[in-house]
Amino acid sequence: MDAKSAAQAWVQAWSEGWAGHDADVIAARYAEDCEFRSHPFREPLLGREGARTYVEEAFAEERSAVSSFREPILGRDGRAAVEYTATITTTDGRTAALAGVTVLRFDEEGLVCEHRDYWATTEPN
Repeated sequence: MDAKSAAQAWVQAWSEGWAGHDADVIAARYAEDCEFRSHPFREPLLGREGARTYVEEAFAEERSAVSSFREPILGRDGRAAVEYTATITTTDGRTAALAGVTVLRFDEEGLVCEHRDYWATTEPN
């Protein structure tokens, strides 16, 4: 699978999975041996299960989220960058804004083998 198709499939999975809080839809886009770094100062999580664990923990803090993803920016060697924003309602009913960029590398099958996230959020109000 080419990087453009892989990146579009990743955006689709995150769009659907985040809206429905469905970690399985998102985890399915990750290779079994991927490296998932959710923030530059956090230790990486490994494998599809590492990605799923991160997503499940994030969803546990949310009541709902409305996300938007920009068109992927494609690089060489199966890489892409995707900018995103979200408005999140926390489990206690407060809202926060989130903005970030995910840098991805895909394997030949179109699965994420490297995920690096750079994001910032406002305090829930």
